[in-house]
Amino acid sequence: MAKVIKLRKGLDINLTGKAREEKEVLPLSDEYGLVPDDFPGLSPKVAVHEGDKVRAGDVLFVNKKFPDVKFSSPVSGTVTAVVRGLRRKVLCVKVKADREQKYVDFGKKDPSALSASEVIQSLLDAGLFGYINQLPYAISTEPGTQPKAVFISALRDKPLAGSFSFELKGNQSAFQAGVSALAKIAKVYVGIGRQQTEPALTGLKDAEVNVFDGPCPAGNVGVQVNHLAPVNKGEVVWTVDATAVIFFGRLFLDGRVDLRRTVAVAGSEISLPHYVETLVGTPLADIVGKELRRKEHVRLLNGNPLTGRAATLEDFLGAHTSEVTAIPEGDDQHEVLGWIRPRLNQFSASRSYFSWLFPHRSYDLDARVKGGRRHLIMSGEYDRVLPMDIYGGYLIKAIIAGDIDRQEQLGIYEVAPEDFAVAEFVDSSKLPLQEIVRKGLDTLRKENA
Repeated sequence: MAKVIKLRKGLDINLTGKAREEKEVLPLSDEYGLVPDDFPGLSPKVAVHEGDKVRAGDVLFVNKKFPDVKFSSPVSGTVTAVVRGLRRKVLCVKVKADREQKYVDFGKKDPSALSASEVIQSLLDAGLFGYINQLPYAISTEPGTQPKAVFISALRDKPLAGSFSFELKGNQSAFQAGVSALAKIAKVYVGIGRQQTEPALTGLKDAEVNVFDGPCPAGNVGVQVNHLAPVNKGEVVWTVDATAVIFFGRLFLDGRVDLRRTVAVAGSEISLPHYVETLVGTPLADIVGKELRRKEHVRLLNGNPLTGRAATLEDFLGAHTSEVTAIPEGDDQHEVLGWIRPRLNQFSASRSYFSWLFPHRSYDLDARVKGGRRHLIMSGEYDRVLPMDIYGGYLIKAIIAGDIDRQEQLGIYEVAPEDFAVAEFVDSSKLPLQEIVRKGLDTLRKENA
């Protein structure tokens, strides 16, 4: 029977526009794009040229520091562009899709009959190993690391997040195969929510299943690591997105790279919130272009409102993105004494509005910060929404000050930027906490290299 871990700290933010459990299978798009920035810590080296023909599963780029870590094309077709930015940074590799898709045959394999090295080599050959992240540093991992455990969170509890239980339907065998393969490398922990009672999750083989009962961010894999196997200096744990586990399972069961995923199209600016089944790298215009209520004053996000990346219709679906959301930008709102007016239709974590009397109401929040940056206020507000055994406020201060020894003492090795997403939402100092944590982790990684 799964162990239940009760978490009291956190904050659920109920937004309007949650996706209904109705799925639309999108047709093949004309062009797809794989974005290196979707894989944190990656230094990409392009392996193709414009005009090259590729199959689904062929390599588009590799990790310059670890060339064995490849990243494969989601479709077969012709490479149309290698988009570069400042200092020739690789921003995207675009592929024009063939009408008839062709796949690289990697051969069907039984995960239970493979060794740990064979599992890793299979993922490397197929260009899927880069979908595995690690703590510390919250980056795409390297093949030479030996993790003490592998963590998978099947609980998505951020506002407007897509339901993994819904995505799991029809993919149960692939998910189990992916878990069994990862179990060959290290002990696998799978975190689920109290409402997730599907046998495909509660009855998983080759894994320890734990129920996390509490408000957001209980679904964060970093929170789950903190409560089950905290990361100390010199240790490494692997963290794998639940959808990536399905990708791994399809590789072993079908012998090919299949990057189809179920994505929630949600938000108050979406006319019909629902789910779509599509490929990694699909243009956002093909996913939400017809669903947007309006074209202006809208914040389109490649992800959820707390951790998603601001995007445009010209961008492509991220490799780890389980939802595409659209909320009001708020730049067309002009309120007189808006901060002091009593109101019932605005959400406040500090009970500044009377809306706290209606805990189950959903809110149509926009992207405004509603305040300017100011000095860091040590009020303990981070710790009230951070269900981890760390002092969040003091850790942020240590990162800003560049005090590496203090950061290590305060537990920076076991955090990821997303763990501070809710704290950033309630922060009265209006600091970009996720950006601060990301810079701190990158600095620490360079110092320890």
